Amino acid sequence: MFAKVAEEGSFAAAARVMGVSVPTVSRAVARLEERLGGRLFNRTSRQVALTEFGQSMAAKASEIYRQAEEVESEAHELAVQPRGLVRLAVPMAFGLRWIAPLLPELIHQFPELSVDLHLSDASVDVIAEGFDAALRIAALPDSSLVARRLCAVTQFLVAAPSYIARHGAPEHPRALTSRPCFSYAYRARSQVWRFTHTSGVHEDIVPNGPLRVTNSDALLPPLLEGLGIAELPEFIAAEYLRDGRLVRLLDEWSMTQGGLYFVTPTARSRPLKVRVLSDFFAQRLSEPEWRYVP
Repeated sequence: MFAKVAEEGSFAAAARVMGVSVPTVSRAVARLEERLGGRLFNRTSRQVALTEFGQSMAAKASEIYRQAEEVESEAHELAVQPRGLVRLAVPMAFGLRWIAPLLPELIHQFPELSVDLHLSDASVDVIAEGFDAALRIAALPDSSLVARRLCAVTQFLVAAPSYIARHGAPEHPRALTSRPCFSYAYRARSQVWRFTHTSGVHEDIVPNGPLRVTNSDALLPPLLEGLGIAELPEFIAAEYLRDGRLVRLLDEWSMTQGGLYFVTPTARSRPLKVRVLSDFFAQRLSEPEWRYVP
């Protein structure tokens, strides 16, 4: 404010340029004079004039003001055009199938944005590990994070036609306790398979079998070979259900319904680079192509 008063030649002109009141500028300059230990202006009823001390300070103050304007201008540019690095954690099977194909469009649309894509089925600690955001597939997101729900994710119980031909299809979830079931190690809640019948009845079972994996894609070869039963998310199962390589079991029972969430550490002061990424995925994944309609 001192620099603008020196430049404009009056407190009123400086206040008008800066969009504040004259008393605000006057008080600010008075505080600065007190801190510096000397008068910056000689004031009269008609004009203000720099003192010798003020003249020695004015050039430096103007340079500081110019630098502040440059910083503000750069910040505004950053806010308008998203740029910089975003560290994003995504489940591996989902990321390879549905996020990697979107990367060319993302790069074209936001050329100043850089994405450090971390692919892992293990759940990362977004805050502790320094991620800007993550895509999570879960029944309920972590309550310590801010979550934006992008779409529903359905789980299907599946087996190959060859398995059903040899062993028959189970008619009730309890029948699964004596069947070879393949399980996924990183289920959001627990290793319990929870079923809900169309009548509202619930049934929980703990799958037993010869295989437990940390990536759902590893379930496909033994499943297609007809060696057992597994739970698969719709975004993996859909193509196999459509072409008949896998069959959905227990049609009248639904498994735990989850969702795809874009999660961030906080919603306050979230940078534009994170907001545009959230909007981008919301637009591309809110009506996903993987939907399976029998």
